Amino acid sequence: MAILNAIFGNLIGLMLLPFRDMNPWVGMLVVSLLTGLLMLLIFRFTSNQEGIRRTKDLIKAHLLEMRLYSENMRVNFQAQGGILRANLKYFFYALKPMLVMIIPVILILIQLNFWFGYQALRPGEPALLTVKLDESVNPLEIDLSLVPPEGIVVETPPLRIEEEHEIDWRISARDPGRHELEIVVGGDRIRKAILAGGRTLERISPLRLRGSVLDQALYPVEPPIDKNLPVKSIEVRFPGSSLPLLGLHVHWLVAFFVLSVVFGFAFKGVFGVEI
Repeated sequence: MAILNAIFGNLIGLMLLPFRDMNPWVGMLVVSLLTGLLMLLIFRFTSNQEGIRRTKDLIKAHLLEMRLYSENMRVNFQAQGGILRANLKYFFYALKPMLVMIIPVILILIQLNFWFGYQALRPGEPALLTVKLDESVNPLEIDLSLVPPEGIVVETPPLRIEEEHEIDWRISARDPGRHELEIVVGGDRIRKAILAGGRTLERISPLRLRGSVLDQALYPVEPPIDKNLPVKSIEVRFPGSSLPLLGLHVHWLVAFFVLSVVFGFAFKGVFGVEI
């Protein structure tokens, strides 16, 4: 999974590279178009195209039958049963490509969340930094501190919450750019990337984890925390992001799925794909 995430992360980073200073809709359109084309190709080569074509023709024939014999109840019931059977057959024809398609789509979604799901901090904007500890560690007793880089300001002393096994600080970015904040645990240091200002599109990681394989698959931007350290996770509460549209705010996930489906149907004739 880590290898696949690295591959997809690099591919999406290259796709978005020319559009990072443009309106985020431009990058979303490009990614959605390429994803729509990828889904078309997967569907084309993993589905029974001839079977789908015959099944769709059969559904159309039954619909025409219902229209021509609208006053004959027996024929109508037979046609409706035929439509139901044909739809079930179509579902099974489509099931295999959908199962194949789900893996690359999930990997794409994981990566896109870091590009479109969060905003970099504005200079001076406060954010909460949370360090989660092992359940066996008392945050009141552990020797843990922050070493902020020059562009980051630690605005509050640590708030140590024993019941939650966590330590919180309020921080802010004084200067735009990418900053590496260090958490010092005993003699060990853990880095957490913090982005402020900068381009319209940035790859932002809110969470660095030591967690399970699944946790690391969902948050692959930064390397996992050493399992021998008592720190489970480091989180920076970046503000959420959305895509502006005519005064509204559209979640990137909605925009991605709608655009990918639209592009897929728009180009299915070009690629000769029966959906």
